[in-house]
Amino acid sequence: MTYQFDEILDRRSSHAVKIDGMKDLWGRTDLIPLWVADMDFPTPDFVLDAVRHRLEHPLLGYTAKSDEYYRAVERWVNRRYDMGVERRHINFVPGIVAGLGMAINCFSKPGDRVMIMPPVYPPFMWLNTRNHRIVEECPLIPCDGTCRMNLDYLRAHAEGVRLLILCNPHNPGGVVWTVDELRELAEICREHHILVFSDEIHADLTLPPYRHTPFATVSEAARDNSVTFMAPSKTFNMPGLAASHSLIFNDDLRREFVTYLEAGELNAGHVFAFDCVAAAYNNGEEWLEQCLAYIADNIDLVVGFLETHTPRIRAMRPQASFLVWLDCRGMEMTHDELIGFFADEAGLALNDGESFGKGGEGFMRLNVATPRAVLRKALSQLETAYKKHF
Repeated sequence: MTYQFDEILDRRSSHAVKIDGMKDLWGRTDLIPLWVADMDFPTPDFVLDAVRHRLEHPLLGYTAKSDEYYRAVERWVNRRYDMGVERRHINFVPGIVAGLGMAINCFSKPGDRVMIMPPVYPPFMWLNTRNHRIVEECPLIPCDGTCRMNLDYLRAHAEGVRLLILCNPHNPGGVVWTVDELRELAEICREHHILVFSDEIHADLTLPPYRHTPFATVSEAARDNSVTFMAPSKTFNMPGLAASHSLIFNDDLRREFVTYLEAGELNAGHVFAFDCVAAAYNNGEEWLEQCLAYIADNIDLVVGFLETHTPRIRAMRPQASFLVWLDCRGMEMTHDELIGFFADEAGLALNDGESFGKGGEGFMRLNVATPRAVLRKALSQLETAYKKHF
């Protein structure tokens, strides 16, 4: 079956954060929204059909996790990543950010130190500060158009750290970490008794020829000392269904987390969650393959366009995801000037790099999971604004 990704959808009537949120941040709603990390492609029909099928029954009652839900998750992660997941390892959480917050409160206490690797997804910072943890930053090292973990810094500052939150693959850089990096990270954390939370929401969006390696698969130290978070939400553009899962192989850690979740009925799920996850994982391989090909072509378009038309803006080519990290430091603008340039002059809503923490200064994040006609229009507007300065 051939899927189409060129249809331009009007999201203004759907309460989309990508649209409605512009008013609060930019004071206007006429920007091209290329910021919030969901796709502008229709959620696949096989997911929507699962919603429709459930609505054929006239009672929306309490909903149990079906056997097919567990089988679908097992098959997906084991076929793609050879993780050795069994039903007992799977724990439903209502979104990965929510799951991370729950895990922070389960496995640490106020005043504990939690390490993150900026520039990184902003909730990694505020989940900890709002829960009264002390954030320790281990900044990434820029390297040949990508970035690498600063494992020497981690080793030197690991003493007393309780948790480490890993973004695997990395957001915003789109980096697919190497097995050697992940294995060394696992060993450092084992030595210093640091529990690792691995956010792998972008795993399925790894772009060929790169391959995603789940943290828990690189060694026994990693498998025994980690909580992995995965979801179909980014993969199949269904984040509004708030259906994610943790994978925990250590029996003691899993028992502790499940007890925490059950104490507040935090893992109960909702009426559509389990059928939609099963539908996505059981039917989504072909759709995902075509979607990734479309995204890869969009990335090629952006990288080539910037090199030719706006050379002071350089794209870090992502190895995973539909997010492109733009190095705008060559424009020599302050943070406020850069924000104004993209919004007020180019008419584009992007995420500003400083919100991702240290190392994000002078960068912007661009979401390319949008119909190509929209992306071409955005790039044309960017070029017009750029030429007024350079």
